[in-house]
Amino acid sequence: MAQAAGARGSGDGELGKARRVALITGITGQVHGIVRRSSSFNTGRIEHLYKNPQAHIEGIGTLRLLDAVKTCGLINSVKFYQASTSELYGKVQEIPQKETTPFYPRSPYGAAKLYAYWIVVNFREAYNLFAVNGILFNHESPRRGANFVTRKISRSVAKIYLGQLECFSLGNLDAKRDWGHAKDYVENENEVGRCKETGKIHVTVDLKYYRPTEVDFLQGDCTKAKQKLSWKPRVAFDELVREMVDADVELMRTNPNA
Repeated sequence: MAQAAGARGSGDGELGKARRVALITGITGQVHGIVRRSSSFNTGRIEHLYKNPQAHIEGIGTLRLLDAVKTCGLINSVKFYQASTSELYGKVQEIPQKETTPFYPRSPYGAAKLYAYWIVVNFREAYNLFAVNGILFNHESPRRGANFVTRKISRSVAKIYLGQLECFSLGNLDAKRDWGHAKDYVENENEVGRCKETGKIHVTVDLKYYRPTEVDFLQGDCTKAKQKLSWKPRVAFDELVREMVDADVELMRTNPNA
């Protein structure tokens, strides 16, 4: 629910001349101010956040989406992918960074995304929602915005080649980033959405459980029974697994030592 609380300046929604708008969420009933962020001309895409951290909605926006999934009863039918960021690592604790590297955000953007990361984890564990975080590093393509350094370089090189530019300026040349192609990243996101595994190890192999003379592959052909008896299996394998696990869940709940 949004309501206009008056206007200031021209009321065009830009920072410094913003309308005062209140958003009352359906989650906690809190009131949040909303301001449209201004466009950044330079390569510091998130610089404006230092002066206006309240203008960013990465964290609470993710919460609203997750809460909408839960409120609408879509827990069992929705797959939620949170596009997270390498900015979570900020002041890096190890190189290269991986899933187990401690987070240390260094910007309001990174801090907001850290909240989004953990609220996704919370909803996954609390409501068994298919909700995942993809920690994405810089991914580039010809469609990258001109205010990003990679596109600034490629555009400037093109202009130099065409004789339209002689020289261009960059900032810190000692900064290092991991760049990949946007296509590869999106393909990865799609695979994550199709993945059914949790990534956690639940089964290990112990040689003591091996048989001295193991049977490789046993598979029965029940064609004759189907033809002569008009018989066919009625319980699919996944149903069998579900039935057995459900039964043991109930057993362990009432008698953990069974």
